Amino acid sequence: MEASSTTNTSNEALNERSPSLTEPSPSSVATPSHTRGRGRGNPRSRGATRGRGDRKKRQDVGRSEWARKSGDRRARNDAAQESAKRQRLDDGTPGRKPVYAVDFSKEEIEGEERRPKRKVAVMIGYSGSGYKGMQLNDKEKTIEGDLFQAFVAAGAVSKANADDPKKSALVRCARTDKGVHAAGNVISMKLIIEDPDIVQKINDNLSPQIRVWGIVRTNASFSAYQLCDSRIYEYLIPSHCFLPPHPESYLGKKLVELAEEVGDLEGYRERQEEVATFWAETEEQYIKPFLETLDLSIRQLVLDALYHNAPADKDEENRLDRGTRSLEDDPAIQDQPMTEKENQTKHAANADHPSLPQEGDTNTAISLARKSNPDSQTSQAQESTQAPPRPTSPDPDQSDPSANNLPDPDTQEAKHPLPTAVETALRTLRHALIAAKNAYRLPAARLSRIRSALALYNGTHSFHNYTVAKSARDPSAQRIIKSFTLAPAPLLINGTEWLSLRVHGQSFMMHQIRKMVSMAALVVRCGCPPGRIAESYGPLRMVVPKAPGLGLLLERPVFESYNARGRGEGRAEVGFEGWEGEMGEWKQREIYERIFREEERDRIFHVMFSNIDNFRSAQLLYLSSKGVAACEEGGELALAGRQGREAAVVEGESEDEDGEPEDG
Repeated sequence: MEASSTTNTSNEALNERSPSLTEPSPSSVATPSHTRGRGRGNPRSRGATRGRGDRKKRQDVGRSEWARKSGDRRARNDAAQESAKRQRLDDGTPGRKPVYAVDFSKEEIEGEERRPKRKVAVMIGYSGSGYKGMQLNDKEKTIEGDLFQAFVAAGAVSKANADDPKKSALVRCARTDKGVHAAGNVISMKLIIEDPDIVQKINDNLSPQIRVWGIVRTNASFSAYQLCDSRIYEYLIPSHCFLPPHPESYLGKKLVELAEEVGDLEGYRERQEEVATFWAETEEQYIKPFLETLDLSIRQLVLDALYHNAPADKDEENRLDRGTRSLEDDPAIQDQPMTEKENQTKHAANADHPSLPQEGDTNTAISLARKSNPDSQTSQAQESTQAPPRPTSPDPDQSDPSANNLPDPDTQEAKHPLPTAVETALRTLRHALIAAKNAYRLPAARLSRIRSALALYNGTHSFHNYTVAKSARDPSAQRIIKSFTLAPAPLLINGTEWLSLRVHGQSFMMHQIRKMVSMAALVVRCGCPPGRIAESYGPLRMVVPKAPGLGLLLERPVFESYNARGRGEGRAEVGFEGWEGEMGEWKQREIYERIFREEERDRIFHVMFSNIDNFRSAQLLYLSSKGVAACEEGGELALAGRQGREAAVVEGESEDEDGEPEDG
């Protein structure tokens, strides 16, 4: 008995020190292999299971329902932004409120008469120049920010709700990116609209760049984003973008060479028949007369630099021919904004030579000419450009130019040397080429080719080649294009002919419209068989440059289904009928003229297509008669796929043009 008691005491002490020896934990219990890792005792089973079937309980719902519930990025982003915004507003930290929030004292809020809010649709238009896009931004000036402040100032939003647009349930139909315009857009929200002059009062508190066209009552569940059936965009592009590449450019030579290789030279010439003589006539009229005035020693240098054919050295030639550059990442082609330093440099050059057009690739061409023959261009510079005489001071004691606040010519010349003969000649010829392009008018046959190319976009297709970070198998790349048309009559502005393209679709992905416009222009100007557009819907990855964002604007959203249901209930329709005259006049002044001025100043379209024509890579040779095979030979499709993904990482992923900023 004594021994037994001693043994029991020892066991109790052991159990106290090591409870796991007598009461095994749930995790130590053996489980069958097919349930291991999924048992209730396993912490991984509580939402941490990484198995594909357990993610978001996909096995409990159908695939379509799961995709709908998990794919609403817009709702998740808006919820996260709202939560962060409310936290900033509630924490009472000074200086943390958004720039659009309007502060009122507690006494002002309590003293305001309470008036009912109504759910409404607000029809608006805006020029995006100078704004950081449509969507509210806590720190930047945006279209919605200015609109909200105008609503508050006009009394359409109460003082109690003036610090947060979410209190008024603001929802936009379509977002637009920095600098992008909209002739018509719609936002839904709750406003106080009992004042019959409320629209005029709102407009009185807005700049001329933003207009409220009208406000209509809706049902309580109306959402400008969710109930929009489709959207119509307009794109303005100069007619000269459909001219063929210059025969001496890299792309121009390759198109002829590959057409000969596959026996399609006659077909290529037939597709370029209406523009076959343009470049020969331009050179005869604009180029040759000026070249005859130049010294023989620099004549060929100017021609080489003008068409930008020759690389600067052998290493550059080898690098370009290997295709190590990505057309998608080239800032000159993708119209990426200049850095502040580059912009200052450009303005300094323009200030010294305001009469000379500044092109995106002028510096490269000039350096090419300097490397080719530095002696001849230096001697010509001495003959053709003399330094201005030093100003003579009437007072011998003020011989220092700074005494009369005059610039020192030696200092000025050192900072901004005067152009050489090659540079001056090159700029003069570029100016002549631009004038020739602006004078070009599209013949009926060319317009017909453009319409045929645009019609190939109609229907449901995989537009994975017209956006970023999507494959041909991605279901979200499937988009419906209802129509893509060319306006019957071109616009003639300041001597330049412009075309108006209109695309009507359910929704658009990031960059989709700009790439569709670019592809259509490239197919027509390169004399490419139109079927190449249909091939772009296939599995192969093609590099499609973005057309400049300058010409893109949202024409209007369409609420056909909502309006059809509302007719039977006596509700007012959401749309822009009744304001067409006012909208047209405003759009001409605030949008069209801005676009034309910016193109005349910066030559964005001219620079883009000139750089494409001289981009020494096989990435665009699918536009030739040989088709995609011309790219495969140089491994360019693999390169395009890799660098396309890299570009997507740099640019940032986005679902829709309408759900996320498009850059238009």
